[in-house]
Amino acid sequence: MFVFVGWGVVIVCVFGVYIVHGGNIQVILKALPFEMITIGGATMGAFLAANKMTVVKATMKGLGKCFKGSKYTKDRYMELLALMFDILQKARKEGLMAIEKDVEDPHSSPLFQKYPAVGNDHHVTEFITDYLRLMVSGNLNAHEIESIMDTEIETHHHEAHAAVQGIARIAGGLPAFGIVAAVLGVVNTMGSVGQPPAVLGGMIGSALVGTFLGILLAYAFAEPLGFLLEQKEDEAAKELQCIKTTLLASMQGYAPMTAIEFGRKVLYSTERPTFAELEAHVKKK
Repeated sequence: MFVFVGWGVVIVCVFGVYIVHGGNIQVILKALPFEMITIGGATMGAFLAANKMTVVKATMKGLGKCFKGSKYTKDRYMELLALMFDILQKARKEGLMAIEKDVEDPHSSPLFQKYPAVGNDHHVTEFITDYLRLMVSGNLNAHEIESIMDTEIETHHHEAHAAVQGIARIAGGLPAFGIVAAVLGVVNTMGSVGQPPAVLGGMIGSALVGTFLGILLAYAFAEPLGFLLEQKEDEAAKELQCIKTTLLASMQGYAPMTAIEFGRKVLYSTERPTFAELEAHVKKK
């Protein structure tokens, strides 16, 4: 939503001021289709040549995320921490072997299905069950599991930021190809040097549209999407860190309520529930 609001402000301010100052918008509109094909086509061609197909697919998927609202809300985090509490409480009361069935088949587990917002998220469920399985096996201590968790979160970070870097490369290429389009326009103008001054002026103006569009598309459209996607991917990593902290606290002998308090403190302050809110939510469930 705010992406389109921001773009709207950019368009109104840039083109509105240009028109108010007496600029001829027809010059831009006439050159726009040709310049867009040159700049956009060259940028996408270079992007495809520079990246593996996995990065291309991740970038396209990442662009889609930019136009969706964030799913990482206070309500989701309370659901996550309540799920962690129920799992750890069951393991504490009945023993770790009691959660083995929940770990092996989380989609049929009453614990996971009780919290559909989290239980139906494949990545989160897999992360939780993988480390609960290691806890049940009892072959690794907390420090060893923490090391594995850190490695997995770092891998997730690199994979997620491949899309961010892809958009950054697109933003970096747009101004350069804008200059290419402008140079081609100048070359075309020089080939028509015998034309009347009015015609030449129009051709030079059209040529400069390429530079203008390249810079505008890069810094007003592509680069903001890269920053936005980076923020969204950081939110996803924060959720994994919350799970990690909660499980490690439990392994070190803390009670379930204390363990989820450790996890709560990891969250960003804007989405973090208060202790009272979380406690009330857990007791209600």
